[in-house]
Amino acid sequence: MGRGFPGVLLLLLALPAAAQIYKYTDANGNTAYSNQPPDGVPAQAVELPPLNSIEPQGPGSPETPTPPAINEKPRNAYQTLELTDIPTEEALRANNGTFTVGVRAQPRLQSPHRFRLLLNGQPYGQPTNVPRLQLVNIDRGEHSLAVQVIDGDTVVQQSETVTFTVQRVHRP
Repeated sequence: MGRGFPGVLLLLLALPAAAQIYKYTDANGNTAYSNQPPDGVPAQAVELPPLNSIEPQGPGSPETPTPPAINEKPRNAYQTLELTDIPTEEALRANNGTFTVGVRAQPRLQSPHRFRLLLNGQPYGQPTNVPRLQLVNIDRGEHSLAVQVIDGDTVVQQSETVTFTVQRVHRP
């Protein structure tokens, strides 16, 4: 197939079970794969075989972990969860209010977890597994931002909240 095929195969196997994969030929004539169909290029949906899974053990099984004590604080799933690329000492310059922030998570985001932004304490945008998140048309002024790791509707972990100022060109 091509030099990049083994890496692409690993990428395909690492995607969540619900993800759709598209196969197409890029401008250089190479076979390429993406989770979104490319604009203006014929793409073919790729059917992936079901992933192997292991059924959880029933109660009382030796493999069942002991639940935490009532007063014990739950352990964070991620040792590091923080936003990056946000200036804290100076205003963020975004002439149209659109900018991108990064998320650093260690270990890497685990399936089925997703990142969700909290802008001024409210969920913003769609949850995603991509560690680059875009904010669009944000008003100028001071805002707070945090990122959550969620599993469905359950919050697994939340980063520290970062306060920043957006500076926009005002057009009358």
